[in-house]
Amino acid sequence: MRVLRGLSGAIAAGMVVLTVVVAGSAVVGGLRGYPGPGMSMVAWHIGLSVVAVTAQVYTDRRRALAAFSGALVVFVAAGYLLVTQWWN
Repeated sequence: MRVLRGLSGAIAAGMVVLTVVVAGSAVVGGLRGYPGPGMSMVAWHIGLSVVAVTAQVYTDRRRALAAFSGALVVFVAAGYLLVTQWWN
């Protein structure tokens, strides 16, 4: 279970970093007049990053099946973000 919590923590942290990069590119694009990712994409990244970090905190404080379900929420949030915002 420790490996699963570590992996889901790394994914949640990666989502936060990705959110900062997407929001930064939206700001820079807006300031320089270039098309950026758009507010919808930024909002999806922020929302799902909050869900993933909240689920990770829950996972880190629980054991057994509860920890597994929290990690599963992190994986689903990351997968949903990738499929709908990056591969679509």
